Amino acid sequence: MAVQQQVQRGPAARAQSQTHPPRKAGSRLLTWGNRLLWANMIFSFVFLYLPIVVLVAFSFNDSRLAARWSGFTLKWYGLMFTSEAVLTAFWNSLVVAVVSTVISTILGTMTAIGMERFRFPFRKTYDGILYLPVIVPDIVMGVSLLAFFALALDVINSSFNLTGDSTLRAGLGTVIIAHVAFNISFVAIVVRTSLRDFNKALEEAAMDLGANEWTTFRRVTLPLIMPGILGGALLAFTLSLDDFVITFFTTGPGATTLPIEVFGRIRRAIGPDINAISTVMLVMSIGLVVLSQILQRRSSN
Repeated sequence: MAVQQQVQRGPAARAQSQTHPPRKAGSRLLTWGNRLLWANMIFSFVFLYLPIVVLVAFSFNDSRLAARWSGFTLKWYGLMFTSEAVLTAFWNSLVVAVVSTVISTILGTMTAIGMERFRFPFRKTYDGILYLPVIVPDIVMGVSLLAFFALALDVINSSFNLTGDSTLRAGLGTVIIAHVAFNISFVAIVVRTSLRDFNKALEEAAMDLGANEWTTFRRVTLPLIMPGILGGALLAFTLSLDDFVITFFTTGPGATTLPIEVFGRIRRAIGPDINAISTVMLVMSIGLVVLSQILQRRSSN
């Protein structure tokens, strides 16, 4: 009798097992894996961006003490825009960023075109050298540029007998040269990405219609790779505006940039005015990076 009941319940039991299959150990591991990934992502975002949120929030703090909230105010932003030292440092940063970006964009674009379109001796060696500023630590590049400028300025001053006020010293000029040295690589990398997906048939069609090489480059090649060039220029401008380490080693008297000004104020005390300056720099950097990403996506599409 018991055996007969088990046989009768067999099809129903099989149907139920097919409708609700037993959960396997692998699916449970996958669920725990997803939870750990989500937890890791949340922890990473909190660890990276919570200090930035706190910095922005305390830039509106009415108290000069950075660790105590006493009310909302905009006076620190007003003091920042009326401070002569901050405005001078901001102007120096803007001059360095604009000049170095223009020079590095021209040289980086020419380098990218040469690397992608031509074959010449030691091309692979030059390709490896081109990536050095990207992978070399900033402290190493800063020290090497400091030694180079010290030697170069000494040779120039000795060769032309420059003394007194006419002596060449480190300043905005050396900072601009240093920024060009590492920005060329970033511009070249971005522009080369645009050139790799470039349709050369368009250039051939333009030449078949009677255009010379310069006209083809100006009317066909340059407009098509312009999003990549603008993306590289914005990236170079952002890196130059935010750079501290290399600027610290290559600057001189009267050539204080905004990151160095912030560093000098932090050594004395951390106050809401520093938070306000850092917030403005953060907003500018984020805006430029977002614009650069948009231009690069348009270039890739």
